[in-house]
Amino acid sequence: MLMDYGIFCSKCGKEREEKTHWRCVCGAPFDIIPTIKFDKGKIKRDCTTIWRYRHYFPYVKRDKIVSLGEGFTPITKLSDNLWVKLDYLMPTGSYKDRGSSILVSGLRSEIKDLKTLSEDSSGNAGASLAAYCAKANIKLKVFVPESTSGPKITQTNVYGAEVFKVKGTREDVSKRAQEGGRDLYVGHVWHPFFRDGVRTLAYEIAEQTGWRMFHRIYVPVSAGTLLLGLISGTKHLLSSEAVSNVPKIIAVQTRQVSPLYHRVKKLNYEPPKTVKTVADALVSTNPPLLDLMEKGLKEVDGDSEVVDEEEIISSYYALAKNGFYVEPSSAVTYAAYLKQLTEGNVVKDEKTLLVLTGIGLKSIRNHL
Repeated sequence: MLMDYGIFCSKCGKEREEKTHWRCVCGAPFDIIPTIKFDKGKIKRDCTTIWRYRHYFPYVKRDKIVSLGEGFTPITKLSDNLWVKLDYLMPTGSYKDRGSSILVSGLRSEIKDLKTLSEDSSGNAGASLAAYCAKANIKLKVFVPESTSGPKITQTNVYGAEVFKVKGTREDVSKRAQEGGRDLYVGHVWHPFFRDGVRTLAYEIAEQTGWRMFHRIYVPVSAGTLLLGLISGTKHLLSSEAVSNVPKIIAVQTRQVSPLYHRVKKLNYEPPKTVKTVADALVSTNPPLLDLMEKGLKEVDGDSEVVDEEEIISSYYALAKNGFYVEPSSAVTYAAYLKQLTEGNVVKDEKTLLVLTGIGLKSIRNHL
């Protein structure tokens, strides 16, 4: 093991034994724990992608980096004390490129002669991973729910990946992908490299704001990779004394798909048999990272909010009328902010950031 990071089971603490293992033998997900101190002087300022922070991803060899120009997306003002991080302005149109770039680069660094990878996705992650596998000349099989939007499937196919539609729940899709035989399963929800790549979101936000973090940050949450990556990066910055405050992170879910919200609020959750929501990227009713999400929110004194379909649709159009064309799954952040503002749970002079994660061109909108 390198001295500046470790890969350990999030439950039993056992260190990862094989580089092809994507979860612990006990069944729990792995965590990557960065131990090297964040030093602003180590930022590669001549680089305008997430790889300006490559010093903090020591498991990636420099000659194995696979990049399409991802990262350092703009932060721009929406209204008084409210800003948006345009993470949909990525090579494949979603924030998932942060994780895909680190994942594929890390795999190429650790494993020789990668042949065919297997992945499960509700759409954006599959398309993103397909792009980076295409760049790296690696074959990819992507398993998606039947309800996955046409544009996302088309995008994934065009990159050269094979797409398989699966009936049932999001968990059924994951099980099919894991039955890949000789294919190496690298599901983005499970593989620690992917969500570790999302640490870069916290680094960018801090750097772009002069190392003075926002008071509140709203993020959409389904499987949890975005939330956990942001928390990990924020904690790393704080422990390194690169920032002096931790933002209150608000995990936003839809009313239908809200296991984390119900867990945080200590309410009983009964997922619907069939998920029908305009936020089609937020469909994980039983995410394997749920325990980690609950733990992570507690560590940063975060919270969770839930929004209804009508609130999502209204916010989707409101963002568009301000020039931000995102998928409904991204608009949940604005819906949650407006809801909490109306209810008096947001102080107006608090600097707040909404992370907009997916571009509107990839969603089917005729039902809005």
